[in-house]
Amino acid sequence: MKILLAVDGSAYTKKMLAYLSTHEALISGAVEYTVLTVQAQLPTRARAAVGKQIVDDYYREEAEKVLAPVTKFLARHGITPERASKVGQPGEAIAKFAEAGKFDLVVMGSHGHSSLGNLVMGSVSTQVLAHCKVPVLLVR
Repeated sequence: MKILLAVDGSAYTKKMLAYLSTHEALISGAVEYTVLTVQAQLPTRARAAVGKQIVDDYYREEAEKVLAPVTKFLARHGITPERASKVGQPGEAIAKFAEAGKFDLVVMGSHGHSSLGNLVMGSVSTQVLAHCKVPVLLVR
């Protein structure tokens, strides 16, 4: 089984990891894990002002801040995941990555906004569900 863990470093990521650790079927050695974080793209003018190298370094550093603790958590459970980071709209990027990688399941934490909150703020979870053909497990 191939599982994609979509993470953003928030408290909701921690809750998702806690959920995984209590469900042996999801946290076993027979599962291949990939941890993915998606950074929102900086505005065009900002990217042009600071240059490509600085922007690329920024994206890499921000991804590492999210991926390092998750990788460490999984290592404590005997799991060495693949790691990936993307830049773009998180919901769409997660869905595309899941389909391209032929994952069996996407697991992610959900902020649990109300319908009004989703309308005003949007929701990565809602976008993943709308774009993804891979089953998604949301942990609230």
